[in-house]
Amino acid sequence: MDIQKRISTDPNVLLGKPVITGTRISVELILKKMGEGADYNKILEMYPGLEMEDVLAALQYASKIISNDLPIDSAA
Repeated sequence: MDIQKRISTDPNVLLGKPVITGTRISVELILKKMGEGADYNKILEMYPGLEMEDVLAALQYASKIISNDLPIDSAA
């Protein structure tokens, strides 16, 4: 999966935070909801415009950021 097609940043959207492309749903929000106990199905239920691949891309993006495999400003 090419996460850079699913995750994007734009200084005019949520102050440049990484979001699911074409939405205002941030990677941070998805991680927060999952940290609060929401599973994939609950996330998709809460945000019907998302696809499973979007949620997986958010998790992969966060993992790459934390492991320093992807510079923070490289998502386009």
